[in-house]
Formats: sequence, structure tokens, C-alpha cells
Amino acid sequence: MSRTASRPTRIAANGLGLVAFVVATFPVYWMVNSSFLARNEIRSPTPTWVPFGGSLDNYRTVFATDQFLDALKISLMVTGGTILVALLFAFVAAVAVSRFRFKGRMSFVVTLLVIQMIPVEGLFISQYKMLETFELLNTVAGLTLVYVASVLPFTIWTLRGFVAGVPYELEEAAMIDGCSRTQAFFRVTLPLLAPGLVATGVFGFIQAWNEFTLALVVMTREDQRTLPLWLSTFTDVNRGTDWGGIMAGSSLIAVPVIIFFLAVQGRMVSGLTAGAVKG
Repeated sequence: MSRTASRPTRIAANGLGLVAFVVATFPVYWMVNSSFLARNEIRSPTPTWVPFGGSLDNYRTVFATDQFLDALKISLMVTGGTILVALLFAFVAAVAVSRFRFKGRMSFVVTLLVIQMIPVEGLFISQYKMLETFELLNTVAGLTLVYVASVLPFTIWTLRGFVAGVPYELEEAAMIDGCSRTQAFFRVTLPLLAPGLVATGVFGFIQAWNEFTLALVVMTREDQRTLPLWLSTFTDVNRGTDWGGIMAGSSLIAVPVIIFFLAVQGRMVSGLTAGAVKG
């Protein structure tokens, strides 16, 4: 009776999962599909589901100038710097909040949550003025600084949970075996925090890689565009929007994100089950 009842449930659950998968992946499919179509085919009221007879003209348009490669270089530098700096500061802060008891500890944690609630648009003027004062507008360092400030609160909050989830008894056992506190932390605790570092690194990478509004405020020169800003060059008042170029450029922008995720997903999965306390 239970088996008969569970089978329809499994079928319904699998069906819902399949629908969710299709809904989530269809925009990606449509983006790649449209990148091989001509402008008149994209604008046609009759959709072209498979790009038979398509061409690489849109991708040739993307590589016709050096703008794409220049924007790619800037995005890589900004994103890489954001991840490294944010993880370094977030790691130190998360360890301090989770492992030590000090005055103002809870106030610091609550402040992180409050900062996350502030709309990004409300900080544009102050951020612009600050970067202008230090002559950091239209620089990789300036945009990286703004990105670090935007991802740091969430990164600290996420890493705090991972650090708190590692039993302190592991470090005590290592110290009994002859390790100092520092050695115990770096040899025992730090390897177990790899999933948290990778997970927060993925979040920081995606946010910095795809961010548009902050880059629009900070990078005002045409030769200092990130990839999302570079995509806006395919929209012209006189010529209209080059949807084929946008789709081709968006497909290329998604490639580094996919590569980065494939490179770290093994570490995320294997690290989740790493570590145990000897009885």
C-alpha cells in the first residue's frame, strides 16, 4: 500500500523537478540559440528554436575590436582582487567572531545584518565622492574596493557559520599532540573550512563578475569598462539594439563562470564530508 502510494509521489516530485530544471535552463538555451541567429531572425514573431543555418557573425562582431578583450582583462583583475581581499578579511573576522568572546561581538554581528539591508543605490553618492577624493575613479583598485565592501558582510556571515561548525575539540586534540594553537588551527581547522571558503568565493566571483550598477558609477571612461558595461555598447539610439551581439557577448561572459564553478565544485563536495573527531 505504501509502495503504491509512494510511486505517484515520486513521479510528481520528479515532474516538478523537471519543470523547474526546464524553467531555469531555458533562458540560457535561448541566449546561446539567439547568438547564432541573424538580427531579422531574432526579431521575427516566429521563434527559431534550433539555429540551423546559423552563423558566427555575432561572435565575429564581438571580436571585431579589442573592446571585448580589454573589458575581459579588467573584469578578471577586479573579480580576482575582490575574491582574494574579501576572503582574507572575511576569514579573519569570521574566526574572531566564532572563536573568541569580546566586548561588542554581538553588535558587530548585528551590524553586518544591518549593512546587508541598506540598498546599494543609497551609497552611490558617498562611494563616488570617496573614490574621487582618493583619485580612484576609473581604476581597477577603486572598483575592487567598492566590490569588496559590498560582498564582505555576506562573506563574513557565511564563513562564521562554517567556522562555528568545526568543533574546537579538534584543535585541542592537536595541541595535546604537541601543536601550538596556531599550528593546530592551520593544520586541522583550516582544511575543514575549505567548503566555506569555496562557497563564499563562488558567491563573490558571481557577484563581482556580473555587477553592473556600481561599475557604471565608478568606471565612467570608455577604455575602463567591465564586461557588463561593455555589453551596453550594443545598444545605440540610432541603430537600435543589436540583440545578436548581446546574446553572443553574454554567452562568452558566462564561460569563465562555468569554468570557475567546474574547477571548484569537486573541492566543495569533497570538503563537506571532511573531518571527524576520534572517539
